[in-house]
Amino acid sequence: MDHMTRKATVDARDLHGKLAVITGGSDGIGFGLAGRLAAAGAEVILPVRNADKGRRAADAIRTTTPDARISTRPMDLSSLQSVADLADELLREGRPIHLLINNAGVMNPPSRQTTVDGFELQWGTNHLGHFALTARLLPLLTAGAARVTTQSSISAARHAINWDDLNFEKSYAVGKAYSQSKIANLMFGLELDRRSRHAGWGITSNVAHPGVTATNLLAAQPHMGRDGDTLSVRLIRRLAGLGILTQTVDQGLLPALYAATHPDAEGGKFYGPSGFQHLSGAPAEQQVYGPARDAADAARLWRVSEQLAGAQFALPRAGA
Repeated sequence: MDHMTRKATVDARDLHGKLAVITGGSDGIGFGLAGRLAAAGAEVILPVRNADKGRRAADAIRTTTPDARISTRPMDLSSLQSVADLADELLREGRPIHLLINNAGVMNPPSRQTTVDGFELQWGTNHLGHFALTARLLPLLTAGAARVTTQSSISAARHAINWDDLNFEKSYAVGKAYSQSKIANLMFGLELDRRSRHAGWGITSNVAHPGVTATNLLAAQPHMGRDGDTLSVRLIRRLAGLGILTQTVDQGLLPALYAATHPDAEGGKFYGPSGFQHLSGAPAEQQVYGPARDAADAARLWRVSEQLAGAQFALPRAGA
């Protein structure tokens, strides 16, 4: 039954001498990606909200790759100060970053919640946190001629950016708020590539999505007020075990792994599973979802995000 998913694989090229930063690396797809990059020789930095969980993840990767070069740093994407603190630390160290995978995310809190800075939780964490992180790391990304891969979702295929109420204060719909954050991820990743080409930042940026993958995104997450697994995640895990239109983490990470490391993967492109409805299967380029296609909207999102995140994409002037 799973003959298709079994043969879908991506070999990460030799990454010795490369420095990779992966958000959301303590479990799920991020953890899988961290393991694959470490096994390919990259040095991996995992910014994590939960230090113990991060340490366990790093230890688990060392178990399978004894010579793995992997470390954790404290960062909470839902706090712009925490993002700035991590970026400042890495900027002080001054090491070029070759790969940045904006992978972390929160999904469907049971009621409307906000970040430390007062943004709707999914918008503030999934989009603004990553926007701010990428902006603040720009000098190191340019120094490393980095590839930046941002993780979106099939939920970006529907709904829209809620321009009149970005924080869903007037009326909250959890699914629409999640979709908005993932549309923003997709728009941002593509716009970053356009701006890099135009401004000569030397970065290539693309976007991936994992199809429908059995991760902990919908599982019990007491810190978000959800004490038990949702019915949908139990169903997805069951179907993934059978290989039906969903996939395991090892399969779900392949589009992002391809986008981030494969020589044929390009900037300004969107990669996802190639099977039915892009739910599962080997990674391949796919069409950008309708809600994220408008370049004027992407430029508007960029301006709004710079303002909200308090982070500009600007390189220090020579001699400054």
